[in-house]
Amino acid sequence: MNTFQEKCNAAVSICKQLLSTPKVLFREMKPSSIPEVPGVYAIFNQNTGVCLYVGRTKNLRQRLYNNHLMGPTSNARLKKYLIDDPGEEKIVDLPSAKQYLREECYVQYLPVEDMLTRGQIEGMLGFFLDVHYLYEEH
Repeated sequence: MNTFQEKCNAAVSICKQLLSTPKVLFREMKPSSIPEVPGVYAIFNQNTGVCLYVGRTKNLRQRLYNNHLMGPTSNARLKKYLIDDPGEEKIVDLPSAKQYLREECYVQYLPVEDMLTRGQIEGMLGFFLDVHYLYEEH
């Protein structure tokens, strides 16, 4: 079994690994640019560097392109959070939330096969990246 120190070192290493991956701008995102593999991801505001959302998925392409970028609020909670945020006065509906993602945001992701590990990494990233929208468990 790993010691606490080993787990802490591994957590820091995973965060560094995620933050060293290429930034995929939503405005440049194409389905073919995202692999169809399980993984974890973090969505950031490119102007402020704030991590808006972290998630895990069985299929990165489906989740990031089809759901977060193109999908309705029921498939991508981040858009709902943006619309409901009183501090985001320009984001009032689905089209303006989608425009915000395209103009202001990027994603970084890590392929992770194991379901349990994805969940652990998602929670850890939520803590270390001080995620802005972390409202509901799902």
